[in-house]
Amino acid sequence: MLSRFFVDRPIFAWVIAIVIMLAGALSIFNLPVSQYPNIAPPQVRINATYPGANAETMSRTVTQIIEQNMTGLDGLMYMSSYSDSTGRMAITLTFVAGTNPDIAQVQVQNKLSAAEPNLPETVRQLGVTVDKSSASFLMVVGFIDKTGRLGSGDLGDFLTNNVEEPIARLEGVGESTVFGASYAMRIWMDPGLLMKYGLEPSDVIAAIETQNVQVAAGDIAGQPTNGKRVITATIRASSMLNTPEQFENIVLKSPMDGSTVRIKDIGTVELGQQTYTFQGRFDGQPSSGIAIYLSAGANALDTAKRVQAKIEELRPFFPEGVETVIPFDTTPFVRAAIHEVVKTLVEAIILVICVMYLFLQNWRATIIPTIAVPVVLLGTFAILEILGFSINVLTMFAMVLAIGLLVDDAIVVVENVERVMTEEKCDPRTATIKSMNQITGALIGIAMVLSAVFVPMAFFGGSTGIIYRQFSVTIVSAMVLSVIVALTLTPALCAAMLKQVDATHEKATKGFFGWFNTGFDALNRGVCSSVQGLVKRIFRLMIIYAILCGFVVLGFMKIPSAFMPPEDQGTLLMMAQTPAGATAERTDAVLDRFQKVVREAEKDTVQSIFTVRGFSFAGTGQNNSMGFLKFKDWEERTEPHQTVDAVMMRTMAKLMSPEFKDAQSFVFPLPAVPELGVAEGFDFYLQDRSGQGHDRLMEVMGMFLAKANADPRLVQVRHNGMADAPMLEVNVDYDKARALGVSESQINVTLNAAFGSTYVNDFMDQGRLKQVYVQGNADSRGQVEDLSKWYARSSSGTMVPFSSFTTTKWAYGSPRLERFNALDAVNIQGSPAQGVSSGEAMKIIEDILAEMPPGYSIEWNGVSYQERVAGSNAAPLYALSILVVFLALAALYESWSIPVAVILVVPLGVLGALGLTWVTGKENDVYFQVGLLTTVGLVAKNAILIVEFARDLADSGMEVLKAVVEAVRLRLRPILMTSLAFGLGVLPLATATGAGAGAQSAIGVAVLGGMLAGTFLCVFFVPAFYVLIVRIFGSKKNPAHAHDSEEVKSENA
Repeated sequence: MLSRFFVDRPIFAWVIAIVIMLAGALSIFNLPVSQYPNIAPPQVRINATYPGANAETMSRTVTQIIEQNMTGLDGLMYMSSYSDSTGRMAITLTFVAGTNPDIAQVQVQNKLSAAEPNLPETVRQLGVTVDKSSASFLMVVGFIDKTGRLGSGDLGDFLTNNVEEPIARLEGVGESTVFGASYAMRIWMDPGLLMKYGLEPSDVIAAIETQNVQVAAGDIAGQPTNGKRVITATIRASSMLNTPEQFENIVLKSPMDGSTVRIKDIGTVELGQQTYTFQGRFDGQPSSGIAIYLSAGANALDTAKRVQAKIEELRPFFPEGVETVIPFDTTPFVRAAIHEVVKTLVEAIILVICVMYLFLQNWRATIIPTIAVPVVLLGTFAILEILGFSINVLTMFAMVLAIGLLVDDAIVVVENVERVMTEEKCDPRTATIKSMNQITGALIGIAMVLSAVFVPMAFFGGSTGIIYRQFSVTIVSAMVLSVIVALTLTPALCAAMLKQVDATHEKATKGFFGWFNTGFDALNRGVCSSVQGLVKRIFRLMIIYAILCGFVVLGFMKIPSAFMPPEDQGTLLMMAQTPAGATAERTDAVLDRFQKVVREAEKDTVQSIFTVRGFSFAGTGQNNSMGFLKFKDWEERTEPHQTVDAVMMRTMAKLMSPEFKDAQSFVFPLPAVPELGVAEGFDFYLQDRSGQGHDRLMEVMGMFLAKANADPRLVQVRHNGMADAPMLEVNVDYDKARALGVSESQINVTLNAAFGSTYVNDFMDQGRLKQVYVQGNADSRGQVEDLSKWYARSSSGTMVPFSSFTTTKWAYGSPRLERFNALDAVNIQGSPAQGVSSGEAMKIIEDILAEMPPGYSIEWNGVSYQERVAGSNAAPLYALSILVVFLALAALYESWSIPVAVILVVPLGVLGALGLTWVTGKENDVYFQVGLLTTVGLVAKNAILIVEFARDLADSGMEVLKAVVEAVRLRLRPILMTSLAFGLGVLPLATATGAGAGAQSAIGVAVLGGMLAGTFLCVFFVPAFYVLIVRIFGSKKNPAHAHDSEEVKSENA
């Protein structure tokens, strides 16, 4: 027998334990640390720019062409895209979790290469990029100038040219967005002066293209030569221009009279910004910033450290007075959450030790199970490293759950050895050998059942499967190690450390332990008496059981569903959108007011506010903006009114006041897993399935939003995009233009250069290539009548005004067009009202869709997509786990009927988990599902302890009713001890506060409720189930078990 081998060789047992602990200790230093494993599905993003193009042009000429080629990609889940009127386009391809992001990126790049020949020349010239990325920012690094010399545009140029590239090259950085732009050479054309000299924008563009060029002129005496040359030299001819003065002197026209028309004669030249869309402010100061996306599969903590280290490396080269701030960072929450879970783990260990001492009342007996804790935990870390896992919130939760489970095996061994020593007055060695003969089967059975509960979790796919796998592998590893320790080290320690019980020894009868023992003995007698009575009334008991099962079904129906509980991550995001067509100045006024109001109202809670005009998750443009509210540390925010939710409610009330009537504004927290999206709540696309057109889609969206916002169960339901805005439609009479001698290309080039911004080529500035743009000056493009100021040169050389062949009218159009899976769509986001779960909100959204006109559908996105998948996984997960438990028990007992007595008790534990979850207002989320499975294992373990002993006693000839009552009497103490140890082990989770409290509480409450109900009801119902099964199916002694019993008897004799 394995246990006897180690009883005789305790040093061997210690050597194995020490090796396991050394392996684990070394693993801790090598294991990566993260908030979550790579839950988020990998994303690959395609970005392109087309200066001067509106959203419709961008969508038709760039976005749709690329989308049509994105077919045959392995593991593609869905594809979303946007095209906006600032000439930007992005397509985000989301792949199933587990897809190799590098391979996905290569496949997308290959498909893109087939589409590029069909893209406009300017788009190809500026480049189309493909990056691995995530849905949300990892962090934002802001730059401010304390001296006040540098404005937002100056800081943007510095960032773009000196900081963006070094950070983008760092391992773990997917892509980056600079809230600013590089300098560019800006040629501002005056249409009156162009007309005066008989020129048009195409002449300016052509002159720049020919005179701002780097010529490769070759060498003097380059090979082959005539053999007589002895010196060679490189020829340096025309090169790129560098200064505004050089561009001013570019020759546009040289008439026969010898005069020269230069660029300075038809306009002005300055070193301006590439785009004037963005402007940042940090606590009221002009600033710029860079937002960093995490690369798919990268570690957030490691990447944030690399970014901060690179910033420090670059700091000596910053302009004087420039400093950095970090207004948004997701990693402090990660560190704080991991710290809180580690603290919970320590608290759980201490509470478990106290429970063991309470029941064992012997420090020697208490130390033995305590030694198992570091051995098993450290061993589990070693297994995690071997399997390529990380130290994250999920694996640490699993460790906390495992604490209560892993000491159970050692407690069972120690308690049974003490009982045998007390009852049979034998020495520790003999008692240990005899005890292990009795309980080895139960220990292996418990390990099999607990493993059977958690193993099926490891085989689910998707993001929820990754979450399940963290718990599954960690807990099963701990269980296997726990049994190994219980069969090797624990018996050796029992035989060596426990003292033989004196013949006169009795349990304490005075003091605290005396009161406890007296109370426990009374409880034991009362329970045995109750069990005896209940077993005789099995029919009534089964009616009660059926009613309780009905409550279980009702509980599943009533408890709302969600993906993950919300968390206070120490940050809020703000999005504000001024009316369509509003200028940057109006948006800036709203942002300044927001900073002032919130900074004053929340000065005790909010540490800093960083706002950006021109950028938001809804789109880019003068009327869009975004803000980042960074909160003070959790330790400084201990009052209920200082939570993220409380501040959000107060801020929303202010944003809805008349003071902010000029903008539609929202503040919202990050989702529990930031990589899955940008906002908490629900996220979906309303798709036009029947091609009814953009106008009809916007009309249906308006109907949808009206109904959604009229429902009190939903709040902040909004279009995460840009509303249709007034647009000036220019209608060209091409027949008339041709009759006047003006070509289509002349008209198009002039319109683009005058009112858009035409990229020509590049120039050198401070050793870096920057772009050259031509555009009409501000006075020539500020109002509708300015179109008539522009002229095109006819084939006869006369200047023809645009007003002679164009007309204008006002129309509505979208500054941002969205698509989902290559269909026109609009992105809608929102949140459930207080007390309403995200699962309920999603059901309401689907009900509203049913009231919409036909031809439209909903496609869930981000967190909502994962929640829908998690919900569909739950039922199969529960069913598969219970089935595997049943099969494991059938194999253990060599019986199809006896396992039924164990399985029947499962709903009783589930009832407790559902009940406490409902009472505390929690939701049926991923953590609840894990807690529920843990409850299944716990109640099954308790049932095994009773059934195993009842079967042993029945096999030895005792009548079944007496056998189950005696089994309860013998096993009540270890059942209560292990259950109480487990319950107190998860109590710190259930009562957690601070960072990560949402997840800790969700899993802790479910497990605690299941433990309380499962333990209490198990003691009464399992004996009845066992008797019922034996009476129905008869008692068939397991030959193998009977043989073992005979061996034990002969050995003891």
